[in-house]
Amino acid sequence: MVEKELTCNCEQVALVLQGKPIVSTECLCADCQSAGADLQSLPDAPPLVDDKGATRFVLYRKDRIRWNRGQHLLREHRLSKDSKTRRVVAGCCNTPVFLEFTQGHWLSLYGGLWPAETLPTLELRTMARSRPEGVALPDDVPNPNTHNFSFFAKLLLAWAAMRFRTPRLDFIEGDLDVR
Repeated sequence: MVEKELTCNCEQVALVLQGKPIVSTECLCADCQSAGADLQSLPDAPPLVDDKGATRFVLYRKDRIRWNRGQHLLREHRLSKDSKTRRVVAGCCNTPVFLEFTQGHWLSLYGGLWPAETLPTLELRTMARSRPEGVALPDDVPNPNTHNFSFFAKLLLAWAAMRFRTPRLDFIEGDLDVR
């Protein structure tokens, strides 16, 4: 199985991906726009939200990600105290690493972890209904208003391949202060 190592900007956090992603996407939801603005405002953080209001993600099964180093440096950010979605950042250099729906079987890895020439090809945009006012999306990939059938089918097939397991990530040790 093909493996690829990705690191944070300062290389203290490293993970290895096995195999192919579930899907490569951009999300335009209001939560990703809001969280992206928070995270990219941190010192030395890279930009997250592009001029279309989109955040780039590559989704991988949790069982196809291995952490090589720096797990203790990961910090989480939630938009609300009770949110089931968290964004996880390498606290050493404020590199966004992944978004996790904590009850899910996948991680949405931030596209900025890949060198531009190796980033998997964009397959679709999701939540186009939430794009900023006046933004026209290119027609290079599907731009559904919500998550479309194809998106959910890919997630379901990946979960079935995992025998419907949902691995937990219990090694994130603290919150990220974005205030």
